[in-house]
Amino acid sequence: GLGLGTTITFASSHWLLAWMGLEMNTLAIIPIMAHLHHPRAVEATTKYFLTQATAAAMLLFASTTNAWLTGQWDIQQMTHPLPVTMITLALALKIGLAPVHSWLPEVLQGLDLTTGLILSTWQKLAPFALLLQIYPANSTLLIILGLLSTLVGGWGGLNQTQLRKILAYSSIAHLGWMILILQFSPSLTLLALLTYLVMTFSTFLVFKLNKSTNINTLAISWAKMPALTSLTPLILLSLGGLPPLTGFMPKWLILQELA
Repeated sequence: GLGLGTTITFASSHWLLAWMGLEMNTLAIIPIMAHLHHPRAVEATTKYFLTQATAAAMLLFASTTNAWLTGQWDIQQMTHPLPVTMITLALALKIGLAPVHSWLPEVLQGLDLTTGLILSTWQKLAPFALLLQIYPANSTLLIILGLLSTLVGGWGGLNQTQLRKILAYSSIAHLGWMILILQFSPSLTLLALLTYLVMTFSTFLVFKLNKSTNINTLAISWAKMPALTSLTPLILLSLGGLPPLTGFMPKWLILQELA
């Protein structure tokens, strides 16, 4: 279901089909999220479902409005500023860009690490494919969303001890960088997305192997797995984008392109 939803959105040129793919994505991950039957997991699932349903409804409304104004459903030819703005905001809500990001840390904190990994990586692909197709039409909005997200992601993560919340804010910041460079160099956006996916994947797997969900358990994991624990700071610093690590590469290139 997850794979099919993303594939449908990837392959669609019609807004209704794209919407259907996004809906399938949401509905497929709901049982995966709620499978723990823990009140916290169920609460996170409900929050996720409501935000995704709202975003999908906005997207459907905007694409219908676009069809009504321009007489066509093609994704590539979004010309009218009103539906373009609405769809951009709907997709921003779907992937958790600031200022519509506040559901993401809460939801991620309530899930187990495997589901959190799916949410942070795979679930971002379909909305991103749509953003990549409609970006030429709305430059100012994307810059505002991107800047806000990098700031919120950077500041929000400072005050946290829970690893999943830190990863959520990291996700917001990374997506901010991607959205910021989107209209100037889409290939850099894809590079940033790829490095983000690889680093997030590694980070989640390390936390899963350590069975650590907060900073304290991460700090005492040295006795259990010394090799892994010595690699962990490197992965985290790379995720933070520090030179000379891989995570710095997309940021450097983006800043170079923006300068």
